[in-house]
Amino acid sequence: MMGRYAKILGIFALILAMPVAVVAAVANGSKAPDFKLTDIDGKAHALSDLEGKYVVIEFTNPGCPYVQKHTKAGTIAKLAAKYPDVAFLGVNSTNADHKDYLTPEEYKKWVADKHLVHPQLYDTDGAVGQAYGAKTTPHMFVVNPAGEVIYQGAIDNDAGVVFGKDEDEIVNYVDAALTAAKAGKTVDPAQTKPYGCSVKYK
Repeated sequence: MMGRYAKILGIFALILAMPVAVVAAVANGSKAPDFKLTDIDGKAHALSDLEGKYVVIEFTNPGCPYVQKHTKAGTIAKLAAKYPDVAFLGVNSTNADHKDYLTPEEYKKWVADKHLVHPQLYDTDGAVGQAYGAKTTPHMFVVNPAGEVIYQGAIDNDAGVVFGKDEDEIVNYVDAALTAAKAGKTVDPAQTKPYGCSVKYK
C-alpha cells in the first residue's frame, strides 16, 4: 500500500515539476524568427525591416520586479546610448487577461515615467515569445546584421531582484556580446541562463 502511495506521490510531483508552457529556444547562429508587432502607439515594427543592423530584443513586463530593477538602473537606456547604431526592442508577451497587462494608455504612462526611448511591442498571444523560447522577463537576444542570433540569456551576472554585486563585478552580457561582435571577435558567452519573472503566457 505504501509503495502505491509513493508511486502516486512521485507522479504528482512530476506533474508539478512540468513547465506550464513548452517553449523551444532558437539556436545561436540560426536566423532569428521574423515578426511584425504593434507598439503602444499603434505603429508596426518588423524585425526584417532592421536587417543590416544589430538588434537587441528584450522580453519584458513592467510588472516584474526584475524588469523594474533594470529600468530604475537605466540598464537598457545606457546600452542604447553607448550603441546608437543598434536597434533596441522591448517585446511584452504578457497575455491580456493577466493582472500585469497594461493598456496602451497605462503603458505610455509607464514609459514616460521611466524615460524609455526604445519601442515597446505587444505580443499578447505569445507567438513571438514562444518562437524565441523566451522564459523570463527580462530575457535578452542579440541579433547580428545578417539576422542571426548571436547571444541569448540573462542581461548580466547579477541575478538578484536587487543588485547584490559591486558595479565593477557586474558583467553586462549584452554589452559584451555587442562589443565582441562589432570587433569581429567570437561572442563568449553566447548563451547564459536567463533570470527574472516567468513570461505571462496564455
